[in-house]
Amino acid sequence: MTQPFRLLLRVRYGECDAQQVVFNARYGDYVDVAATEFYRAVFGSYQALLEQGLDSQVVRMVTDWSAPARFDDVLQLEASTLRLGNSSFTLQVDIRRHSDQAAIARSEITYVMVDAQAFTKTPIPEVIRAQLERGAPDVTVNQAG
Repeated sequence: MTQPFRLLLRVRYGECDAQQVVFNARYGDYVDVAATEFYRAVFGSYQALLEQGLDSQVVRMVTDWSAPARFDDVLQLEASTLRLGNSSFTLQVDIRRHSDQAAIARSEITYVMVDAQAFTKTPIPEVIRAQLERGAPDVTVNQAG
């Protein structure tokens, strides 16, 4: 059975708040790191996208929380393409505690494909669309140390 793209991250002390859980704004950082690593796995590198004259800009991000993450937890972020539009696409990032697979949060992050020079909206080219549809199954990036 194929697994979605996975990124493993360890929660650092400085990412926690006064309640001793991961501060809510840090989840945006985690999702951004997962999306960047997903890009690397799907396109070869972020630079490879730029070399095609393309870039992407975040236009929406929504996170729903289920449980807290705490200092030293290893988080497993699973990224996959949820939706593909004409010029936009949405990634879904599920965040789980790696040790017991408990659901922590789910984020949806929507990007608009833009011309890398003019920063104007542009349709997603078919080759990029196919890469996003395929995703990066069975790829795990371990940054948990």
